[in-house]
Amino acid sequence: MELVKTDKAPKAIGPYSQAVVIDGWVFTSGQIPIDPKSGELIKDTFENQVKQVLTNLENVLIAAGTTKDRIVKVTIYLTDLSNFKVLNEIYSSWLNGHKPARSTVQVAKLPLDVDIEIDLIAKL
Repeated sequence: MELVKTDKAPKAIGPYSQAVVIDGWVFTSGQIPIDPKSGELIKDTFENQVKQVLTNLENVLIAAGTTKDRIVKVTIYLTDLSNFKVLNEIYSSWLNGHKPARSTVQVAKLPLDVDIEIDLIAKL
């Protein structure tokens, strides 16, 4: 098992790794909208939060040795499902036609009171 670490994604804020690689698979931890350069939360718009989370995930995938077109499963956590349409527009554009399996759920609260968290599984 290999632990993935990159400074192009936020540092872990607890006892976990940004991702783990095992048997040709990458399992990411949930990413929230933190700018890894400043360490600050992105809070201005939901759109910018989604873009930051996806950028963080892509950087973790690159550090693990894979790309977003190898994603097989995504789980998205939202604190408000009324953001679902905006999420889908940005997410769809980011994946550029790739359509992995996905679950999206509304949750009561997320770490640091963010509006979105995403984790995923990808093949090397």
